[in-house]
Amino acid sequence: MKIVVIGGTGLIGTKVVAKLRSRGHEVIAASPNTGINTITGEGLAEALNKTEIVIDLANSPSWEDNAVMEFFQTSGRNLLAAETSAGVKHHVALSIVGVDLMQDSGYMRAKKAQEDLIRKSRVPYTIIRSTQFFEFIKGIADQATEGNIVHASDVQFQPIAAEDVATFVAEAALEAPINGIREIAGPGRFTMPEIIDQFLQKTQDPRKVVPNDHARYYGAQITKTSLVPAGKARLGSINFETWFATQYNPQHA
Repeated sequence: MKIVVIGGTGLIGTKVVAKLRSRGHEVIAASPNTGINTITGEGLAEALNKTEIVIDLANSPSWEDNAVMEFFQTSGRNLLAAETSAGVKHHVALSIVGVDLMQDSGYMRAKKAQEDLIRKSRVPYTIIRSTQFFEFIKGIADQATEGNIVHASDVQFQPIAAEDVATFVAEAALEAPINGIREIAGPGRFTMPEIIDQFLQKTQDPRKVVPNDHARYYGAQITKTSLVPAGKARLGSINFETWFATQYNPQHA
């Protein structure tokens, strides 16, 4: 089966490509670097020729409100139009748990616009909404740091390993389209200050985590539960301890 992975050279994309190739599928890792560009349309028609499944993992290079909206709308329209012309049977897109609850954020508005384009298209689809990745905990801490203090919002947090995300995406691609949303999350639920504190302690980072009651995420106003699944979700198998041992102590993996 021929599968095109948009954003196939990124964090999740490389893992998805490897998993699908190991199952014997013909997989194209599509990105501007490989001559396939969803913004300009370069190489899209050729790549999608005789393609049955497209997995969209593309991400905007800019989080500025107008730029990110332009990216996801342009990329989404170009990709879905090309899929319609090529007769693609399944469009899989990776989105974010709680995206519709975080519309104070320009990035989340853009992701919601991407979802809306998918729903309105004629291509059968599966939207996978994921919680944040373990891999981004340090980045979350860094953007919330002032001096030696990490000011973390006291909200619920259920991060997932990128490896588990890739597994769920690959599995969904090979299943029938659900024409709806599937949520995925990590196996353990924390508060954001708890998981950041654990990470800093394990990396011997001297910063101190101070919880606050301001429910914000990258500057956007959210609720206490915006970042965790609202209902039943598929849970990954890799917990924080296992992920950390693999990422930071590879000799113990």
